[in-house]
Amino acid sequence: MKVLWAPWRMEYILSEKEKECLFCMKPHENKDRDNLILYRSEDVYVIMNKYPYNNGHLMVVPYAHTSSFEGLSKKALSELMAVTAYSTDCLKRAFNPEGFNIGINIGEVAGAGIEEHIHIHIVPRWAGDASFMTVLGEVKVIPEHILDTYDKLYPVFNP
Repeated sequence: MKVLWAPWRMEYILSEKEKECLFCMKPHENKDRDNLILYRSEDVYVIMNKYPYNNGHLMVVPYAHTSSFEGLSKKALSELMAVTAYSTDCLKRAFNPEGFNIGINIGEVAGAGIEEHIHIHIVPRWAGDASFMTVLGEVKVIPEHILDTYDKLYPVFNP
């Protein structure tokens, strides 16, 4: 019998799902730690993925509500990439990953979980992070509580 202990998932499973755009709502709530927002710039912000693929899985999100690049100004597009680069630098300093997966899923058929609001995923990678648990057991282990990860990253993003 396979047993996976993931108590944080129950909160998501039982919670009432947001009717409004999550990426539009969270920055205005002024609860950055509770909402896992690590960094803010003029046009974009960095938020941790609450259900990460790996420790330190981040998303860079424009404040503008748009599902495509066409909905962003040239300034916002430039800032989106600059903050993505800054985020990888911060993750390198905090966790010393050996690589990154960085991607944008545009549209439901491309895998976008929140297709109405474009965002960039940054997933730090280490040799062996797809261990036997992932390969044989089809189970991913996240070794650290998400708020512990937040507390390590926040001072790196905001020196």
